[in-house]
Amino acid sequence: MSSLPFPACEGACRSCAARRAGLCSALHQQRPPPLLLAATGLCEGRRNLAAAAIGGRKITHPGKAILAGGIAGAIEICITFPTEYVKTQLQLDERANPPRYRGIGDCVRLTVQDHGLRGLYRGLSSLLYGSIPKSAVRFGTFEMLSNPMRDHTGRLDNKRSLLCGLGAGIAEAVLVVCPMETLKVKLIHDQCSLRPRYRGFFHGVSEIIREQGLRGTYQGLTPTLLKQGSNQAIRFYVMNALRNWYNGDEPRREMHPIVTAMFGATAGAASVFGNTPLDVVKTRMQGLEAYRYKNTLDCAFQILKHEGPHAFYKGTVPRLGRVCLDVAIVFVIYEEVVKLLNDVWKTQ
Repeated sequence: MSSLPFPACEGACRSCAARRAGLCSALHQQRPPPLLLAATGLCEGRRNLAAAAIGGRKITHPGKAILAGGIAGAIEICITFPTEYVKTQLQLDERANPPRYRGIGDCVRLTVQDHGLRGLYRGLSSLLYGSIPKSAVRFGTFEMLSNPMRDHTGRLDNKRSLLCGLGAGIAEAVLVVCPMETLKVKLIHDQCSLRPRYRGFFHGVSEIIREQGLRGTYQGLTPTLLKQGSNQAIRFYVMNALRNWYNGDEPRREMHPIVTAMFGATAGAASVFGNTPLDVVKTRMQGLEAYRYKNTLDCAFQILKHEGPHAFYKGTVPRLGRVCLDVAIVFVIYEEVVKLLNDVWKTQ
């Protein structure tokens, strides 16, 4: 007979069962390896993006955003360039000359009188070459930055849209806007002179680079960064805020193009009143007489000293009309092209 207080087989079986139960409990409580956690989080993030893509407001692939943005930019600039031309002419028309133009209508009349209707499109090529990549970079960067910040329904917080818009504006300023805007202003300013030097876009580019180097196409970089960064931050913030307000508790609700146009025009108007002074300084820094200014602050100081505070809002009315139309057209075309691409270009 065994001397143990319980049968050997019963004790051993109970002990093994206890050990198995303890081991199983420990395994259940043990945290999975970090790589497994990371993979789980990545899959969860992808499921959230996929969930957000089901419904009206879809997560837009950056590739689609680049293509749709380029198409929208090309169409928009062909429609709105005459107002951009008039705005630039009025800003370059300094008080000390004395001013040549008495207003918007007078500027249009004299331009058509001297150069015909084609005169209102002088410099279009440089802006068209820049508008396509500018819009492509802008929307591509915005979608790339905003997609990871959206929730599982595709909704983007207003504060985050401000930051994403700022990033998109800075990217387009450095890569596209500054060199192209410099060329545009120089070509338009050259037309105002008694003996124009540039025979067209490519001739103007070759002459500017030959005389000033690549640095000559990056004049006014600081005000351009400030202008484009604040521009897109304001526009995407207002547009996103209005979209969230309109959608309410239905973040996947699809907006009608007319509603998109109205919201886009509102966002454009907000950006005009927010940074027209920066646009005036940028235009002066990129003109043919940019050598008169030591830097951005010196340019702003000289404008304030010699022309008064109202000079910072020269060209506001034509710019307001152009920008409201510009932003409305771009957002409408962009949204519609993205819808079309979603049907022919399947992405996760």
